[in-house]
Amino acid sequence: MAFAVCFAKDGLRLSGSDRQLFWQSRFEKKSIFELLTEKPWEKGQIESDNKHEGQTLSLSKYKVGLRTIMAVSTVLFSLFIVAYSDRMLVSDWRNMPEPWLLWLNTGILILSSIVFYLTQNYSKKDLYERTKNGLYFIGFLAYSFLIGQLIVWYQLMSTGYYATTNVANAFFYLFTTLHGLHLIGGIYFWGKTTAKFLKKNNDKKDINHQIEICAIYWHFLLVVWIVLFGLMLSS
Repeated sequence: MAFAVCFAKDGLRLSGSDRQLFWQSRFEKKSIFELLTEKPWEKGQIESDNKHEGQTLSLSKYKVGLRTIMAVSTVLFSLFIVAYSDRMLVSDWRNMPEPWLLWLNTGILILSSIVFYLTQNYSKKDLYERTKNGLYFIGFLAYSFLIGQLIVWYQLMSTGYYATTNVANAFFYLFTTLHGLHLIGGIYFWGKTTAKFLKKNNDKKDINHQIEICAIYWHFLLVVWIVLFGLMLSS
């Protein structure tokens, strides 16, 4: 009804032949139904829709892949954590000793996550040498963590703590193996990113994006390890 009044007012403002042409053009081009359902205030929205027609909001392939990996990994670790929490209530559960090297490895992983954060900022500021040194140092810390975990395994097995000895032992080796495999995957992408960064005439925007993706994944691995380590300490 409001539209009809406004529409009529537009026609009445004109006089004589102009008014006749106004109404004639309106009715020739549109039906009565179209005129009654017309919404002039939406013209701006229509123009905007036409302007952005065919365009979509999309994430980069790196972020899509990262989110998929993190989602699957979170579900996997959550299932094992639930199983661990239930199984430790059974009477045959025997706690494992916590080698001091596990604390050192945790500190190494925390430090590598901090360095990744700093390296990401250096890359955004186009500080080449600092970014390069940061990437190298991250690789050193990552390999140090893996070697440290292998030494922990050797220490435990040399004192008789095998995976088949007790359920708690089996869970420890399962958790550290799964986390280590995820870290190896992170090292692989770190290596690809570092190699791409060292190439001349590389795409700086793409490099910054890849370093950001690696950093997010590294922070995720740190959170997972802290949860697993805290769980094993509390048992």
